[in-house]
Amino acid sequence: MPAAAAVMSVLVMSMCTVGAQGPFALVLPPLIVGGAVAAALWAVRRSRADRTAYESRLTAWAASEAVLAERLRIARDLHDIVSHGLGLITVRAAATRHLPKPAEVEAALTDIEEASRHATAELRRMLTVLREPSAASRRAPVDNLDDLPGIVHTASLAGLRPRLTIEPLGPVSQGVQVAVCKTVREALSNAARYAGPTDVGVRVYRDGTSVVVTAADTGPVDEWRASPGAGHGLAGLRERVGSLGGTLSTERVDAGFRVTARIPDEAV
Repeated sequence: MPAAAAVMSVLVMSMCTVGAQGPFALVLPPLIVGGAVAAALWAVRRSRADRTAYESRLTAWAASEAVLAERLRIARDLHDIVSHGLGLITVRAAATRHLPKPAEVEAALTDIEEASRHATAELRRMLTVLREPSAASRRAPVDNLDDLPGIVHTASLAGLRPRLTIEPLGPVSQGVQVAVCKTVREALSNAARYAGPTDVGVRVYRDGTSVVVTAADTGPVDEWRASPGAGHGLAGLRERVGSLGGTLSTERVDAGFRVTARIPDEAV
């Protein structure tokens, strides 16, 4: 753009110097107009190219940040779940101190207690940096399957018509319960943004050693205008499900959209 402006300035100065009677009087005006048009077109194309490149970089950065944020949430949930289990081991081992037992068993239980205390301390030390320091940012309790009706009810307040079906699951590990709740919450949130007040069927069931979650809507209602978010909720959800060895798939079904999470459950 500066070069084009310099060229036009030279042309204008030349025209002024030569005067209206010179041979350039008929040549310079078209050149100036053509140069201005060419410079404007070049500036528009350059601006669009710069904007496209910026949006591409911004999208890549947002996706990376979404995955990183989900990894931090996974790490915090891991801290809550694992430290609770280690705490129970420590308490149960310490509770046996006053009971009569062989020396070998007493030594083994003492080692278990010390090892669990050490592991808990190390876990907390490594993950302390992931905790928010302010009281306002203290985390809510970890999600569990009992929260699903509340999650679905909240979606109904947003205008959706959700239908929840939970089949007998048996024991489900805490990490899988968190992933199930987040899958349902993200699927309902997407349906509300992209389809509006539509019907959504949510089903949670067990398939062998895996817990499966499906959420399928019937498509956008008439004249609904989608209001997409940042577009990286599914990327973070895929990171969480993948960290548990599971898979997350999305697909179009007729006019609607379906999200399916299949998560191996070691609790079985």
